[in-house]
Amino acid sequence: MSSCCLSGAVHEGKPSGRTDTIGGLDTYIAEPKDGAKTKTVIIISDIFGWEFNNTRLLADEYAKAGFYVYLPDFHKGDSLPVSFLQNVEPPLKKQAELTMTEKATNAAVVPTTLGPWLVTHREGVTRPLIDGFINTLRMTPGTNKIGAVGFCWGGRYAILQAHGPSQTQGEVGGVDAAFAAHPSLVAVPGDFDPVSKPLSMAFGTKDSLVDDKTRGGVIDLMSKKTELPHEIRIYDDQIHGFALRSDWSSDADKKAMDEATRQGIEWLNKYLA
Repeated sequence: MSSCCLSGAVHEGKPSGRTDTIGGLDTYIAEPKDGAKTKTVIIISDIFGWEFNNTRLLADEYAKAGFYVYLPDFHKGDSLPVSFLQNVEPPLKKQAELTMTEKATNAAVVPTTLGPWLVTHREGVTRPLIDGFINTLRMTPGTNKIGAVGFCWGGRYAILQAHGPSQTQGEVGGVDAAFAAHPSLVAVPGDFDPVSKPLSMAFGTKDSLVDDKTRGGVIDLMSKKTELPHEIRIYDDQIHGFALRSDWSSDADKKAMDEATRQGIEWLNKYLA
């Protein structure tokens, strides 16, 4: 079982948004200065969920850039604890200090903890929650275009929402544009063939969950969608989780995270306008 979102650091800072219940889900909301919902963004979190400080701080950054941001609890109170982050895959410089026994112990945690969680929060359970939340926002007065931003586990669901509305039970879900950073557990070509909305993606060259072959397959497939706006940016020496859980003690890592944030903001500013 691969570790779908498990590397990085916890960031300091106090989120400035508020919480509410939207569509039956606990939701963190970060509003732009003018309070307008014309450019709405849904952030689909990693496995650490809607209460993870890093994710809320990032929601605040998107709000400062003019987006009305929703960060829902798509795990319904069952996110993995942040302590799991450091136990399983700490930043690279900390990994280098681990003994073989510590590495073996950490590796054993993955299938026993993450495996059952992924089964509980499989696509058949999670995607209807996201689709329903988007439908709720579509009916919210003032809402115009909607974008999805996803990280790690949530990155794949941002890509799935870029397929557009599902036609299986009428038009449900689907966004107008999406940004996915180091998406995990993706299927190539299955997750990318149906993409029909503007999609931006960020990958690190040291991402243990997206190898060169997988990343190359995504690049080749998307390059054939010549009429669809898309971009793929590759960040040198960046590990899985860098756009959300970058180690701020490293100037290079902090710069990469800032650039990925800017990538998402610029993309959605362009395609939600």
